[in-house]
Amino acid sequence: MPQARAMRPSSSSGFYVSRTVAALLVGLAAALLLALALFAALYGHCPRVQPSELCSRSVPGAAPSQPSQQEEPPPTSQPGPARKPTVASTPHNWRPPGPWDQLRLPSWFVPLHYELELWPRLRPDELSSPSLRFTGRVNITVRCVVSTKRLLLHSLFLDCERAEVRGPLSLSTGYATVGRVHVDEVWFALDTQYMVLELGEALQPGSRYELQLSFSGPAYQDTREGLFLNVYTDQGERRALFASQMEPTFARKVFPCFDEPALKATFNITIIHHPSYVALSNMPRLRQSEEEDVNGSKWTVTTFYTTPPMPTYLVAFVICDYDYVNRTERGKEIRIWARKDAIANGNADFALNITGLIFSFMEDLFNISYPLPKTDIVALPIFDNRAMENWGLLMFDESLLLLHPNDQLTEKKAVISYIVSHEIGHQWFGNLVTMNWWNNIWLNEGFASYFEFGVINYFNPKLPKNEVFFSNILHGILREDHALVSRAVSMKVENFTETSEINELFDLFTYNKGASMARMLSSFLNENLFIGALKSYLETFSYSNAEQDDLWRHFQMAIDDQSKILLPATVKSIMDSWTHKSGFPVITLNVSTGVMKQEPFYLGKVKNQTLLTHNDTWIVPILWIKNGTTQSVVWLDKSSKVFPEMQVSDSDHDWVILNLNMTGYYRVNYDELGWKKLNQQLEKDPKAIPVIHRLQLIDDAFSLSKNNYIEVETALDLTKYLAEEDEIVVWHAVLANLITSDLVSDVNNYDIYPLLKKYLLKRLNSIWNIYSTIIRENTAALQDDYLALTSLEKLFGTACWLGLEDCLQMSREFFRKWMNHPENEIPYPIKNVILCYGIALGNDKEWDFLLSIYTNKTKEEERIQLAYAMSCSKDPWILKRYMEYAITTSPLNFNETNIIEVVAASEVGRYIAKDFLVNNWQAVSERYGTQSLATLMYIIGRTIDTDLQIMELQQFFSNMLEEHQRITVHAKLQTIKNENLKNKKRSARIAEWLRKNT
Repeated sequence: MPQARAMRPSSSSGFYVSRTVAALLVGLAAALLLALALFAALYGHCPRVQPSELCSRSVPGAAPSQPSQQEEPPPTSQPGPARKPTVASTPHNWRPPGPWDQLRLPSWFVPLHYELELWPRLRPDELSSPSLRFTGRVNITVRCVVSTKRLLLHSLFLDCERAEVRGPLSLSTGYATVGRVHVDEVWFALDTQYMVLELGEALQPGSRYELQLSFSGPAYQDTREGLFLNVYTDQGERRALFASQMEPTFARKVFPCFDEPALKATFNITIIHHPSYVALSNMPRLRQSEEEDVNGSKWTVTTFYTTPPMPTYLVAFVICDYDYVNRTERGKEIRIWARKDAIANGNADFALNITGLIFSFMEDLFNISYPLPKTDIVALPIFDNRAMENWGLLMFDESLLLLHPNDQLTEKKAVISYIVSHEIGHQWFGNLVTMNWWNNIWLNEGFASYFEFGVINYFNPKLPKNEVFFSNILHGILREDHALVSRAVSMKVENFTETSEINELFDLFTYNKGASMARMLSSFLNENLFIGALKSYLETFSYSNAEQDDLWRHFQMAIDDQSKILLPATVKSIMDSWTHKSGFPVITLNVSTGVMKQEPFYLGKVKNQTLLTHNDTWIVPILWIKNGTTQSVVWLDKSSKVFPEMQVSDSDHDWVILNLNMTGYYRVNYDELGWKKLNQQLEKDPKAIPVIHRLQLIDDAFSLSKNNYIEVETALDLTKYLAEEDEIVVWHAVLANLITSDLVSDVNNYDIYPLLKKYLLKRLNSIWNIYSTIIRENTAALQDDYLALTSLEKLFGTACWLGLEDCLQMSREFFRKWMNHPENEIPYPIKNVILCYGIALGNDKEWDFLLSIYTNKTKEEERIQLAYAMSCSKDPWILKRYMEYAITTSPLNFNETNIIEVVAASEVGRYIAKDFLVNNWQAVSERYGTQSLATLMYIIGRTIDTDLQIMELQQFFSNMLEEHQRITVHAKLQTIKNENLKNKKRSARIAEWLRKNT
């Protein structure tokens, strides 16, 4: 922003509320009461006060190392009474252009220190008051960089009650205030979330000032942003707690601040709270005192030690009535806080046992100690299935932290381990070293995601790390990423124009693709060099900020210091070709000629979509194996290149696989001979090909065939060997690609179903016998088999869907045993399958039993599971009764999900739901909203493939939908039709292949 504009004095052209206008507004208050109330509710206010009144009470509990605050007389340069600042909230079209129109703060000030006091008015006897608010004071010490008469900082939905600028601070008196700068006016730019202070004189570059603000704001109950309230049940009583979530841009909802990650500062935090609660923050408690409010009620004042320099998004506090378990690791206390019931039941013990070990692992890995004196980890009843890495005060949704005794046979233990490792990883990647701005958030999230697997693999060396990384990270992002997606890992700053766009960065591309970038980088270096470069990076930028280029520079330094590893270009050139581009390449190898080429991966590639310009190419590390032996890395740094060493002979034992361990972020295609050789090897001796590459071949081939890179028959040929496949993760990939949800729920697939049944059941026997025996005889053996726990449901569900009698019999047996003895839980990994087929194979007796279980459950997750299972019935009258229950004022409620949609999504229920809507659509609309009718239209019409079917469906729903919905649904139905036509052709080819190979 040009300085001339930044330093321009306040306009008098009517864009601001002058004293005269303000007086007129007061005179018209009675007539404009409603408008003013709405205006205040929307935009906040800052009442006119004498500057001498502003922040007249200093923030209590300042840490002793900070300069003392004292009142100073008005500066002698401006004698006389202090002027009253005016205040306004100014929508975009009411104000002149200026720095407040930009997403980024101008670089006028550097915040150095915050003295922050918050006083949430939470009492045990007032748990959910809709007007629950907090008050606060903040004194911010800043260094002025540019001479300016304006001061901008972030504030959103806060009422500013007092504002004052003190200074310049004097070095000779320990930065005590030596003057006051008058605040003429305070106003808010709401669209860009700024508070603007118009000052009576220019602040001087190089000088320090203290901004003193008093404010109040709302505590949020329906969203976990800023300061929010959780209401929960503990020890049979209704209770509440306050917690904070500042990342990425919610600190400004709690206190006025310079809310950008590069603007690190130290914090002295004081929390005033009811004596029955404990207050936690980033640092340990320094001291406590007592204070009375105007009503004589006593409150506890808890002050915490000064934090290290950190960004505002890591500021954290919790006010709760919790218990904790604790232990000391390397002299530093770790406490896990949770509901008292959970602590008493030992549900926090697992998290406590692994936390210290993970901290020690990370410290030893980088030889950098965790710098804070303690770690508190809090299990929140409601945190939207998230976790947050606040420095010294980590927060988790309790479902991601607490392990119940009956969770041993779920993947829960592994999930907790991964997420705790991820958040602890952030203590180095994100907290110690922070990205300069949000466009490089992957430097935080990508590396934390990568190291969560490194940690777990260290403690569980038997865990198949490559297969787990594929299942948890790589598979999901390869399914979403493609050449035309408008999302790179590292985005340009100028691409961002709104704060909401920052929130959208917390997605698969940041986490999964970021982790995949780190893993690929590690793969073509070596582990020691990789860790050494990161150690250098972390040491250099500790307590500071870094750009992506800073990271590449430290890797380049490590490369330059050795001679063993040679790269075709600089680390920056290699990695920028991945992080600054959307999508990923398909690498195609012709094993007859050794020619390798790259092209972008498109969803549904069409002819002539493969042309590459120089800027479209990736610098691709090719790690590969030939006949089971690992080869030296080669590089594809142009659109095509010849590698004679990759040619194969006519020998049956000659084969090549690219992308060793799937560490490269790309898919691999081969010419006809290359696929044929691999298929031959699988049929002859599948174990000669490592598990990760059997998984890779299946996943790559089906993805490439679905998107027109190879024929579907090529992918299907790779499944012929499956009778010899005993790895459940490979079977999961096969079934996920062949037995899709559309196929299962479409009764019109009568042509392909018997063919699939015959083909797959013949090959399923081996894997089925392994796991059905374990389930029947020794289920406990599964508790540390993460891949089995996450894959069994698909295996058992497919076996039952294909009519495998042993699977159906097992479903009957487990369901009936559970009915007769509900304390005997169904094994969790296959519980959804057993519940569904127990209902499908039963009658109203089984259904009514499940309904009675549902009504007695309180956990939402369990109720949803049972609600879906009840839709598996094959009896039309039961499904009709189920939907009637859902739309009546029955105490059963069924609030967790839309029951009509659940029934409509089932194989039989689609027709039942459609008939049900004829007489009940208005009740359905009232119960679930008008949008639910459009959603039901899509679900019921999920198999349409002609314009006549679209017309019939629209006619059926014509009276139910609103006018604006009709236009939208027509376009959506056309999309469904086109997709179904494409799938129909594919299914026909699959069916033809199955006829020839069954």
